Amino acid sequence: MSDDVIEVRGAEQHNLQDVDLTIPREELTVVTGLSGSGKSSLAFETIYAEGQRRYIESLSAYARNFLGQMDKPNVESVEGLSPAISIDQKNAANNPRSTVGTVTELHDYLRLLYARAGTPYCPECGREVGEQSASTMVDRILSLPEGTRAKIAAPVVRDQEGAFEDLFDELVGEGYSRVEVDGETVDLTVDRPALDENLAHSIDVIVDRITVDPAARARITDSVETALEESDGLCRVILPDAPDLDFAGTRSRSTGDLADDDERLIVDFSEELACTHCGIDFSEIETRSFSFNSPHGACPECEGLGETKEVTDDLVVTDPEQPLKHVFEPWSYDRTYYSRQLDNVAAHFGVDLDTPFADLDESIRRQFLYGTDDLVHFEWTTRNGTREKTERFEGVIPNLERRYVETDSEGTREHIEEYMATTTCPACEGTRLKPESRSVLVAGTSIDEIGEMSIGEARAHFEDLEAELDERERTIAAEILKEIRARLGFMTEVGLEYLTLDREASTLSGGESQRIRLATQIGSGLVGVLYVLDEPSIGLHRRDNERLLNTLEELRDLGNTLLVVEHDTATIRRADRVVDMGPGPGRRGGRVVANGSIEEVIDTDESITGDYLAGRRTIDVPDERRDPDGTLTIRGARQHNLGDLDVEIPLGTFTAITGVSGSGKSTLMHDILYKGLVRRMNDTDVNPGDHDAIDGIENIETVRLIDQSPIGRTPRSNPATYTNVFDHVRELFAETDLANRRGYDKGRFSFNVSGGRCEACGGQGTVTIDMNFLSDVEVLCEECDGRRYNDATLDVTFREKTIADVLDMEVSEALDFFDSHPGIRRRLQLLEDVGLGYMRLGQPSTTLSGGEAQRIKLAEELGKRDTGETLYLLDEPTTGLHPEDERRLVDVLHRLVDDGNTVVVIEHELDLVKNADRVIDLGPEGGVDGGDLVAHGTPEAVARTEASHTGRYLRELLPRVDLDGPAADDRAAPPAADD
Repeated sequence: MSDDVIEVRGAEQHNLQDVDLTIPREELTVVTGLSGSGKSSLAFETIYAEGQRRYIESLSAYARNFLGQMDKPNVESVEGLSPAISIDQKNAANNPRSTVGTVTELHDYLRLLYARAGTPYCPECGREVGEQSASTMVDRILSLPEGTRAKIAAPVVRDQEGAFEDLFDELVGEGYSRVEVDGETVDLTVDRPALDENLAHSIDVIVDRITVDPAARARITDSVETALEESDGLCRVILPDAPDLDFAGTRSRSTGDLADDDERLIVDFSEELACTHCGIDFSEIETRSFSFNSPHGACPECEGLGETKEVTDDLVVTDPEQPLKHVFEPWSYDRTYYSRQLDNVAAHFGVDLDTPFADLDESIRRQFLYGTDDLVHFEWTTRNGTREKTERFEGVIPNLERRYVETDSEGTREHIEEYMATTTCPACEGTRLKPESRSVLVAGTSIDEIGEMSIGEARAHFEDLEAELDERERTIAAEILKEIRARLGFMTEVGLEYLTLDREASTLSGGESQRIRLATQIGSGLVGVLYVLDEPSIGLHRRDNERLLNTLEELRDLGNTLLVVEHDTATIRRADRVVDMGPGPGRRGGRVVANGSIEEVIDTDESITGDYLAGRRTIDVPDERRDPDGTLTIRGARQHNLGDLDVEIPLGTFTAITGVSGSGKSTLMHDILYKGLVRRMNDTDVNPGDHDAIDGIENIETVRLIDQSPIGRTPRSNPATYTNVFDHVRELFAETDLANRRGYDKGRFSFNVSGGRCEACGGQGTVTIDMNFLSDVEVLCEECDGRRYNDATLDVTFREKTIADVLDMEVSEALDFFDSHPGIRRRLQLLEDVGLGYMRLGQPSTTLSGGEAQRIKLAEELGKRDTGETLYLLDEPTTGLHPEDERRLVDVLHRLVDDGNTVVVIEHELDLVKNADRVIDLGPEGGVDGGDLVAHGTPEAVARTEASHTGRYLRELLPRVDLDGPAADDRAAPPAADD
């Protein structure tokens, strides 16, 4: 065998059919094919899995004892393997404390930079703070012009109440004669000041009066050390000749003996890290001081999350037109305590409890919600007579917040949470850090300000940062800045410059998470590695995809082998070699249809991929575009980077929202359109993004978001249970003769309840082994061999198939098996229609990709018998789809619109975009350079818009478009009816 190739022999993992394959090393090989054709089974579950297994086997017996034994993939041999690294689409992290900065390790380098080269400032007054030795203080004093007059003082009292008679006596006893009391010099040998003990005072002991002279260093040093001893590490230097001095400090006026009525300068020094002006002490600056995951750096109010839960008035008062006594949702007037409170407060203000809340003065409404400014006389009757008291009314909202903190009842806490919304932490303003950490600056910028930057902005910021540092800071920061710049550069190369460093990792798409890991691998500089990637183009605009492909080629040129599972035709065309799996999905696939160059794939008659590459098969453009049946208009959308947009959503049509990565597509659809509609239509506590209004809601009946979140979080959830197919299947098994003789009902065939399931694994088919400090490992249940049921249940068969056999069927196979059962067949046909014919009915939801989960939800929606007028929102529904599967998806989306519904999708795949009736193109770029409405119109009109990146690529797919015709409308939506 040659050292230049990876040889796979006899691969039969899942649906692979004795596959033999040769993959060249140090080349970019794309594995493509229909959904379910065996691409992932070959790339991830055979080649990568075998590489991982061999790595674990190479470890010591002690290490293997903790890691466990990995099952060998079902393959005869894999030769020529390099160390393998998998970069898939799993989310970077679900922890709310994880951000783009933390998962890329950029935040670690930023913490190091600020701990080593940062300058601390006081968060209260903004003055620079620092710790200095006595010799440093003396050097500062001697740096003044020779002959400068100064007083060296010890600030023994700072803004404290008292008469301080004992202190004055003590000072005189120690030999001190002069003090400054509240800025006025007093001779204690002549008179003792009579101070008002109820007022705050400041007292400085005058240790020495000097004239700056290098020859006086010993005297000045002695005086400074005395001052530090008297005032616990503080020393104050008072300079009367301030107008002529360039020396940092506080300027004031004095009536003292050195400078009567002249402006003077006060300079404070401290041996500790403290603000001598505000009296605030600071802990030592360390890397953990900038970590929001550590109590040393985290904001104490939100504990480093950047968000807090607060009771909001719009959830407490959902209908202001309700009468006062019934307007507060959490307070029932039927309960004595609440009615007594409202009765007395209403009497205090002289208002009727039957008055609509909206009709009350703003001041009175606010005091009912947040508490009264004045005392209120409360009077009520009990069995023991009349009671009364006078106090301020607490307010409905403070009452709920106090009870939420104080209660031990989980029920009370859950009840109050219904009226709470997640808001930005008011203490740290969402930065997650305590004030002291945010007040450390490098070149005038704090670490939280860096976090708010996009990767592109941060890259520009750090490009020339050395010019703003002094020599010492440059020396310290040199290596740190090198690492920071490298990571920012790699992130930019993979098209993520629009992401902000403080963005939560849990909000990233699978594609974004994958590209972050890809950037990390580029930065590692490894050579001779096998990288296995899962559809890296997902979520990328065609413009951004070009940069990604350059990055992949750079990784290859370093001396690595890339095996990429991909459907994107642009990526396939850039590959050194293409492996086309098929010819069909599931059991009809699992073979290598073509293996070679693009030209060789195109010349292969059996290759559907080759047909699309050659243009023999295409996704057709509709003959005509639908006209809208009304509009839904978003007004003033300005969340994140959206630029105060007015956007029309045409109803009764198929609309695609497009734009480069980070242009604002998800913000517009998810944060504003979906959440805004849900808040208005369902009266929920969801918080939509910042916008003015959504007009035309009366034109739709309901809104449904079909996203890529999992359909379930345990192996018990699967396509059969989610689509209710399994309920009908269980009924069939319960009606069999053997089931009737044994008294088995429908529940016997459920793996979620005791009785018919295997109790060893609880009906999951797998058993989870606790690996202590390592991730848990799932292994096949030895009792039922993964079949989920006990032997007695598996005795029952329907048409010679057990219930476990049915769950193991692919959708296409089950369609034939249940051909005479319309209820089951109709649901299975919908799964087939959305391209999931290859999927097993019992496939655990935890193993489904985001795209597969989304298409299962879409099939379930298609099965509902609605009246039309539903708004369907989908985010990148072509994820994981081959062009042939895309064609079927396009037909499904058109079917939804033909039934009277509206479909809005976020999409980059241009074959789907060209099928839309209308396109909303955002941009022109990502991040701060995006958020504008670049074009809005038919695909042909967008293709004629010069400023549109999407339009430029659409022209290639719409060859008959007239470039001289009208461009898309990029004007604002029409004014609201009441404008």
